[in-house]
Formats: sequence, structure tokens, C-alpha cells
Amino acid sequence: MNDRIWQKVNGIIQQGHQVASGAALDGPYPAGSIEMQTPFFRALGLDLSGYFPGTLNISISPSTFQLTNPEFTFRQVEWTDRHPPEDFSFSRCRLLLQGSAYDSWIYYPHPETKERNFQNPSILEIIAPPIPNIQYGSRVEIEYNPLELSIS
Repeated sequence: MNDRIWQKVNGIIQQGHQVASGAALDGPYPAGSIEMQTPFFRALGLDLSGYFPGTLNISISPSTFQLTNPEFTFRQVEWTDRHPPEDFSFSRCRLLLQGSAYDSWIYYPHPETKERNFQNPSILEIIAPPIPNIQYGSRVEIEYNPLELSIS
């Protein structure tokens, strides 16, 4: 990932809906939605093994983002029978915390195909490897590809 031209945005880790990881007490997917979606993404060409099966919710407020040309877009993924198929996009990124860099993915379930758990447009959802000492309130930087993601 060093051959890319990166830009940086600052962010703060915030608590999300906890549906992706399965930590939500009233969540519909006890194993978490990411755990359930991972085999579908693998079959479509994106292997998320080695990553934590959940998302980090990173506030970049007051900025917002738009995925303009993501590396992967998967349409009409039928990963559950609880609601209609969804569209997902992914863009490589790096999460920087306390002097360490973690190769990660921006995870974007398209809101037009979701039924619930919508994100604020200032929240980047990141799928990352397990990261020691990360917690709510941690200040991080996200390095991203400006050809795939626009921050305003």
C-alpha cells in the first residue's frame, strides 16, 4: 500500500450501533453482520480474514465524505434473509494510532439499499485488524486514496 498517494484526515473513535460486531444487546445478528457478510465478500474477491469482524466508527466531523471511485463495489449482496439485498463498497485506507499504521478498509453499506442503522455522513466505518489499546475517544488519522474518497 506504500505505492499510493495518500491524504490524511483526523478522526475520533466513537461508539456505533454495535450491529457489525454483534455486541448490540438487541442486535438482530448475534455473530455480527460483518461475520455474516465476510464469506460473501470473499466469494466476490475481497478477503477480510485477519481483520476484526466489526467496524470502527470514526468521526471526521465537521467534514463529510463521499466514496467516488471505490476499489470494490458489490451490488445486491444477499447476505441475510431478514431484508432485501444490499450494495457495499470498499476502499483501502490506513489507520494511524500512536505511531503505528494498520492497513484497513473503508466499509460503506450503501444507504439506499439499507433498511436500518444508518450512519451520519461524518462517520467513516473502518474494518481493521485487531488494534491494541484502541478505545472510544481515541484520536486517529486515516490515510485514504483521494482518487477513491472525497472529503469535504
